[in-house]
Amino acid sequence: MSRALQPDEELVELDAEAVRTWCARALDALGREREEIDAINVYPVADGDTGTNLYLTAEAALQAVEAVFAASAPDTAETVRAMAHGALLGARGNSGTILAQLLRGMAAVLAEGRDGDHLARALAEAASAARQAVAHPVEGTVLTVAAAAATGCAGGGTLLEVATRAHDAARTALEATPGQLAVLGRAGVVDAGGRGLVAVLGALVETVGGRTPDPAGTAPGTVRVLGDVRAVPAGSPPTCDGEAGPAYEVIYLLEAEDAAVDRLRARLDALGDSLVVVGGDGLWNVHVHVDDAGAAVEAGVDAGRPHRIRITHFGADAAAAKPSGPSGRSESSGPSGAGPGERARRAVVAVVPGEGLAGLCAEAGATTVRSRPGEPPADDELLEAIRRAHAREVVLLPNDTELRRTAAAAAERARAEGIRVALIPTRAAVQGIAALAVHEPDRRFDEDVVAMTAAAGATRYAELAVAERRSFTSAGVCQAGDVLGLIEGDVAVIGKDLTETARTVLDRMLSAGGELVTLVVADDTPPGLAPDLEGHVRRGYLAVDTTTYHAGAGAPPLLIGVE
Repeated sequence: MSRALQPDEELVELDAEAVRTWCARALDALGREREEIDAINVYPVADGDTGTNLYLTAEAALQAVEAVFAASAPDTAETVRAMAHGALLGARGNSGTILAQLLRGMAAVLAEGRDGDHLARALAEAASAARQAVAHPVEGTVLTVAAAAATGCAGGGTLLEVATRAHDAARTALEATPGQLAVLGRAGVVDAGGRGLVAVLGALVETVGGRTPDPAGTAPGTVRVLGDVRAVPAGSPPTCDGEAGPAYEVIYLLEAEDAAVDRLRARLDALGDSLVVVGGDGLWNVHVHVDDAGAAVEAGVDAGRPHRIRITHFGADAAAAKPSGPSGRSESSGPSGAGPGERARRAVVAVVPGEGLAGLCAEAGATTVRSRPGEPPADDELLEAIRRAHAREVVLLPNDTELRRTAAAAAERARAEGIRVALIPTRAAVQGIAALAVHEPDRRFDEDVVAMTAAAGATRYAELAVAERRSFTSAGVCQAGDVLGLIEGDVAVIGKDLTETARTVLDRMLSAGGELVTLVVADDTPPGLAPDLEGHVRRGYLAVDTTTYHAGAGAPPLLIGVE
């Protein structure tokens, strides 16, 4: 993979193979320094994983590059875009997310040119893009080191000249970080993220010039701090007297429009700190530190479609410890597993259409509220259900877009009574079923809410209904008695036959992929509808499983979920 340069030889252009080599050498460099970088990680949280997060992000970048080389003979533009995209998908932690944005900023310029002047412009664009991605930039961090690297190579030159000046300027800036950020000065270390960036730039110098620059430290197990050399044992972050921050780190990929992401930034900024949102063109990587992880994920669901949700608890969560006494359910337990007069630890309250779904959710341990056509439950009814669940923590599943405000009002009233309530914005009953399927009351509350929210968000939904009157829809004009296929709330198909319309809706949904189809049929649907649709999926989509539930009376003719 690596290009072997002869003595005194240097690259004139950063071609695709050189980018590949740089990516591999950056991963090797971060692997060598991973433990030492972890050991000096005190900002923004002293959790000792900055080196590991940078390594995993670089590993994802290299895997993406290797994938494009396996498929074709890519040019420089394709290679740098793959590197940036891979880092975006695999970014870990605050440092990894910023590294992904740095690579994305470089890719935009290197796709246009491969010489030293373009490399200098790429480093400047990378530093600017990374700073813009951080909600509240702080000096003395990797942002400062990136800016210094860009300034150091301004004016361009050969590839080796630009890379060397950028690396040298970054090293100098790194050594100054303890004097810029008090928590680093108190701990006696340089910024961990900045040190990782110096390693990445060192790999670039090695790639274009064939020589390995001096590392940031003077010897293994040491770091340079304001001219001194201090030993730092690997694997144990230095102690510091910084203030305690939020309890959780939340990261997820998000498919969303730019306007929605702007609103998301403002919402997450109010919830916590260390907010970094990187990406673009409809795909984003979101990182934030919060006390309410569920609220951070809910904000992502409101903005678009979150994927690969990861939540990390920074310390012991005493509040989430199991209560003393038996945790299992007895025959006298209520839906939440609590005995008479005893509050359970956690319960789920779900709004469902139809008696059959109510029974299904009750069997799964949920307290249910019936939603009848034209008679949605009021916030008083939802509040009463939360009280009836008799639990300290409640997950509320409205299962209807129109119930979001009502459910939010009920949740606020319950919180005023001392009940911890998380509202998962499920828009359909099939999303509620998916959330309930992954519910684990023995997990920490925030982790359980995250898992349930992720399951709901990964479930696309559709509904079949019969038009009551002639009207205009997003799919055209419908007549009374027509069968309407609604996908994600919008009329997508107008048909005459329930089964045929259902097949069309299923095909449209599965064209975007899927692994599991959930069918929820009402009592008054044709008896052969479910078997027909199951066979249709089995014949046309070999890798897709199908599950059918009976909603009973009072539900829409058919609900469809695709996960």
